[in-house]
Amino acid sequence: MIYPSWALDGEGDGSQRPNAPALRALWAERRLSNALLDQSGVWRFRELLPFLDTPEHAVTLREGNTPLYALPQCAQRVGLEKLYAKHQGMNPTGSFKDTGMTAALSVAREKNFPWVACASTGNTSAAMAAYAARAGMRALVLIPDGKVAWGKLAQSVDYGALTCQLKTDFDGCVRVLAEIVERAPVYLLNSVNPYRLEGQKTPALEMAEQMGWQVPDHILVPGGNLANGAALGKGFREMHALGLTDRLPRISVIQAQGANPLYTSWHEYKGERLEAVQANTRATAIRIGNPASWKKTVHTLRETGGFCEQVSEQEIAIAKAEIGAEGIGCEPASAVTYAGLKKLCAQGKVHREESVVLVLTGHTLKDPEYTIDFHRGTLLTEAETAKLNASEKESLRKLAKPPMLLEPTSDAVLRQLEAVGSK
Repeated sequence: MIYPSWALDGEGDGSQRPNAPALRALWAERRLSNALLDQSGVWRFRELLPFLDTPEHAVTLREGNTPLYALPQCAQRVGLEKLYAKHQGMNPTGSFKDTGMTAALSVAREKNFPWVACASTGNTSAAMAAYAARAGMRALVLIPDGKVAWGKLAQSVDYGALTCQLKTDFDGCVRVLAEIVERAPVYLLNSVNPYRLEGQKTPALEMAEQMGWQVPDHILVPGGNLANGAALGKGFREMHALGLTDRLPRISVIQAQGANPLYTSWHEYKGERLEAVQANTRATAIRIGNPASWKKTVHTLRETGGFCEQVSEQEIAIAKAEIGAEGIGCEPASAVTYAGLKKLCAQGKVHREESVVLVLTGHTLKDPEYTIDFHRGTLLTEAETAKLNASEKESLRKLAKPPMLLEPTSDAVLRQLEAVGSK
């Protein structure tokens, strides 16, 4: 979405151009407010979201305002001075999808649609179902059979959505949903909805505010349906154009090797065309072979000088455990950012003095089975483990913390304390 009334370059008259210093002060003041909209990390920035006729009708669960954590241990491993995690998993339903859903579903309610719908790998459905329930609307969820983490499916049904598992993959669900919205009064809430991206640009505003309106040098984003990178790019672009910040950060996208259509497009076709792939990765949130927002993300990569990298299942598993060892935790798809950062640092594309932010898109409890399998040593196959080098195998050994079955005596527990303390 473009707002011509902000422009000063001949494309608009600038008549409604926001005043940057006044906005910074207003947004900071709202953080102290008890008003419902002001407590939302999306609607707190409503001057940059001018699409609702009545903003007070917005559907909110107090989303946004997520923490920016320092990651000192991870920073030391890759040789960086300043590494942070913008943890979007701290949103109400546990993922970054809430920031887009509050915006798009508010539009659906204002337009008086009786139904909202999405195709999902899990996080979108959880967010849509929650916000629909909050708004008193009906929700339809299409998910691929057997390819969604149970924690996410549980959210969708718990919030009352009509949940249909289709015998296809995510892209097949998207095709079916496209037919449904043509035949019924159903409002589409997948990331092709432009209002989703408007809401999802607000973490960029939060990052800048949290860093004293100084943008980081480099931001790494997981690549699934590819709306998130495009939305953050839009947010930083608007801030720069309005004088809220003085430059753009580099934005890079990291994909799982088994679901890497953008990586292939970027490296083989310079982003000019994209060929769909049959997606296969344990990082279910980014198990998408035909991403809808790839062109917008290519634009963001080009505009900011970003990179596109891919990482293996083994690299994702180790990176996730290392983030967890910081006391932060995230779902597997989020961990591709740290795994990708390791590669970019090794390639000399990220330098020690740069400030880097990893966008963690989902909470660790989104996929607890993955975490348990990792620590029990049952996540990776023998073939995958065989491909690890000596250093990676040592990392696996040190990171794994499986639960121990002991006799119910203090001596048994103390022996374990002594064994760990001696290492």
